Amino acid sequence: MPAHILVHAGSYTPDTGGDGTGLTALRLDPATGAMTADPGLPDVPVSGPSFLAAHPSGRVVYCTNEAESGTVSAFARQPDGGLVALGEPLPSGGANPCHVSVHPSGEWLLTANYGTDTAPGTIGVHRLDADGVPVELTDVVVHEGSGPVTGRQEGTHAHQVVTDPEGRFVLAVDLGADAVFAYRLDTAAGTLEQAAVTRVTPGSGPRHLAFAPAGDVVWIADELSSSVSGLRYDTATGTLNPVSRTPATMAMGTPNQPGGIVASPCGRFVWVTNRGADTVAAFRVSGAGDILYPIAETPSGGEWPRGLSLAAGHLLVSNQRSGTLAALRILDTGALEQRAPAAAVPSVICTVTVS
Repeated sequence: MPAHILVHAGSYTPDTGGDGTGLTALRLDPATGAMTADPGLPDVPVSGPSFLAAHPSGRVVYCTNEAESGTVSAFARQPDGGLVALGEPLPSGGANPCHVSVHPSGEWLLTANYGTDTAPGTIGVHRLDADGVPVELTDVVVHEGSGPVTGRQEGTHAHQVVTDPEGRFVLAVDLGADAVFAYRLDTAAGTLEQAAVTRVTPGSGPRHLAFAPAGDVVWIADELSSSVSGLRYDTATGTLNPVSRTPATMAMGTPNQPGGIVASPCGRFVWVTNRGADTVAAFRVSGAGDILYPIAETPSGGEWPRGLSLAAGHLLVSNQRSGTLAALRILDTGALEQRAPAAAVPSVICTVTVS
């Protein structure tokens, strides 16, 4: 029987509009998909951890603290898997930080700050010390742009920041500007220099992207147009060439906002959460590698599925409004199946599994 896998889940807390306690530790049984809270690891109180990331060493876990006075927090992993705060939260470089990632070098923390109706979206860079602890904010990049959707795109809203598989460029997805910004990171100074901007379909509201394993194709979950876009990625310039768009759900007529997106390590499948349809949609990748074909949609195990992450042959789905965390087994066809009841985690929105 495979050992149970430790999963950390983040939830909106009362001060950030939710009912959660902060960070919750659960165990995933790979054989059954059952998710259970670990009674030996108490919840860690932290304000609004809306996205989680782990240091490449596995020794530190980071989270955004999503509030107008945005901060990021870091936690040291203990031998039993528990988390202990590493100092006080640091300013994130903007308002409402909603995504965080670690540069492959392990020396830089990258944060996407969504902004507000009046404050622009920004990208913050923190230097990490030899132990993975954030020590200083070295750069803040302010996005510029807007889109046609009233109430959502009057200004920029950075929603994700990731490093490409080759480590050449840092890509920032901006929902408000209908754009993906590509930056070169100066790994000595910790500053970002803009290399390219790709403008995507107006009004699509790009939220999150996922790289195909080869790194030459990017899949984008379009929150405002309820679609998934396929784009060819130029690794030499950081530019993206739009190729395809596919509806994120077949539940036509249902107001829907895609949330999380994951590409399979084998390159054959892409999965997207649908907030509204309350499903996870599975897609097969075309022979050319840049077009998606629907396979199936599976109930998400709750309401308003937001975060999506891979863990031991399953997709972990964070259902925010129902407060349920479900493990959906990945079948050989790419379709999904829920074999065990979802775990109760109030206002859950994200997970991270640390190896």
